[in-house]
Amino acid sequence: MRVSRSRGRLWLGILIPVAALLVARDGPTTTNKVPAEITPAGPAVLWRDPVDIRTRDLYYGAGGKLHEPQGPYKFLNEDTQASSPKFEIEGGGGVKWKAKLGVEVRPEIAASRLLWAVGYFANEDYFVPELPVENMPHLQRGNRWVHNGVARDVRLKRHAGDERKLGTWSWRQSPFTGTREWYGLRVLMAVMNNWDLKDVNNSIYQVTGPNPEQHYLVSDLGASFGTTGLNRDAKGSLAEYRKSKWLIGVTGGLVDFNVPSAPGANWIFDVPEMTHRLGLEWIGRRIPVEHARWVGSLLARLSPDQLRDAFRAGGYSPAESEEFCQLVTERIRELNSL
Repeated sequence: MRVSRSRGRLWLGILIPVAALLVARDGPTTTNKVPAEITPAGPAVLWRDPVDIRTRDLYYGAGGKLHEPQGPYKFLNEDTQASSPKFEIEGGGGVKWKAKLGVEVRPEIAASRLLWAVGYFANEDYFVPELPVENMPHLQRGNRWVHNGVARDVRLKRHAGDERKLGTWSWRQSPFTGTREWYGLRVLMAVMNNWDLKDVNNSIYQVTGPNPEQHYLVSDLGASFGTTGLNRDAKGSLAEYRKSKWLIGVTGGLVDFNVPSAPGANWIFDVPEMTHRLGLEWIGRRIPVEHARWVGSLLARLSPDQLRDAFRAGGYSPAESEEFCQLVTERIRELNSL
């Protein structure tokens, strides 16, 4: 339901306090979810020192050019449970990929590059402007991006042979709660305007081999580089990112970010959604300044060319990549001047 701005503010003044009470009383209790039949092996890891940060290739990202997708591609099945249109394919060499369509494709790839650049884990994601797929059926969702068996503007996520997804992890309760790296990841979500910080978007992967370990990462980054709060149509929007207010201020050595922010007035009558979103606002609040500066110092080691490459990797035009680079650079300066 759409409401006028003035009426929306009135209702927000009434409903937000009510929702806040519900959050305080029945706040998120999600804990890490790992299937009972899987026994994790090795240490849990959230971040690793990116000693080569100045030479990291942000165009190809975590997978590098070596793991760049190769055809031919064969359709396997459609994922009808995800929020975005997705389907599984098999590429050259028998490598399996999950294809994603829609507005989340470009921002997700760019965001994954920045996370990986400063030492956090990220999926091996690649942008493919045109993806010919053998035996491509009529999809239940996403056919607007498919024509004559060719999918357009696709994110391909590689299924690595040496890792298996264990489950999800909780922002509130994880092995890293209270650490510098945990706070730093929250800061990065604010830098990128990633407002969709549901626990289900966090993944744990078991890495096998001679040195097994569990990698904790934010695996769904599609709501980045747009608005600061719930807006499913503005993900990856340069115009929205440009005009957004991401930083609230510093009080007593703690910095508050405006990411994620409260939903707009058009969501006031969806009390469950409003309550849920208000319950995520804490992720961007009360972060020690020293940890925000730490992330800023890592990001500041990236060159303008590296930042441009992160957005080019997501399929943004040279002009868009340049402006995103400038905007992110300004946010990095703000972090380091806190």
